[in-house]
Amino acid sequence: MAEVRSLRRGEVALRDLSKSFRINGRPLSVLRNLNLDIRSGECLAIVGASGSGKTTLLRVLAGLETADSGRALIDGRPVTGVGRARAVAFGLEVRGEDPGRADERARHYIALVGLADFQDAYPKQLSGGMAQRVGLARALTVQPEILLLDEPLGALDAMTKLTMQQELERIWREENVTMVLVTHDLEEALYLADRVLILPKQKDASPRLIGIDLPRPRDRSEARFVRYRQELLREFGLH
Repeated sequence: MAEVRSLRRGEVALRDLSKSFRINGRPLSVLRNLNLDIRSGECLAIVGASGSGKTTLLRVLAGLETADSGRALIDGRPVTGVGRARAVAFGLEVRGEDPGRADERARHYIALVGLADFQDAYPKQLSGGMAQRVGLARALTVQPEILLLDEPLGALDAMTKLTMQQELERIWREENVTMVLVTHDLEEALYLADRVLILPKQKDASPRLIGIDLPRPRDRSEARFVRYRQELLREFGLH
């Protein structure tokens, strides 16, 4: 008998997507005619200068912003408002989850992010890195098809950030979830992503996609990793 597999979900398609804001009465274009496909289970990192539209794009995908024109599709359906398919931090019981099942799932994801020994701790007893893990666990409890992360590790010290990057990569692999990550850290983008989307500050320029063809787990000192880092630095005029 042939094996029947369910269709993988979490595919994203952007078609001629444009978004602008009004600043002091004048329109400011942030995204212009963006076309992009994000594969199911892929990790895409979005980088770019301030004002290039990174967070705006993430908010459109989350249903928190509406595009001026074009379409944002998830599994072929238009994004309309905040949906369960994307990671949003709502309590499970508020969603109608059985309290016992909600508690079981919460404990599972607390353990997954490495906080099993701190599940009864108060927020003030958690370090910055632990608080970031709690936020990730909260997002994962709703079992999203797409995990949307906006600078999730930006406030951490250097050593904690490296550890959390490793943990985030592990969790992404174990959960097999589509992950879209906005970051200012170019090395973080290279460490985590299958592809990096570079949004240009100049609106007459085109976005660029770079595929990161490196084995996992990635070695930051390996020659090809260093070459990718140099390539990204050149994109921003830093090398």
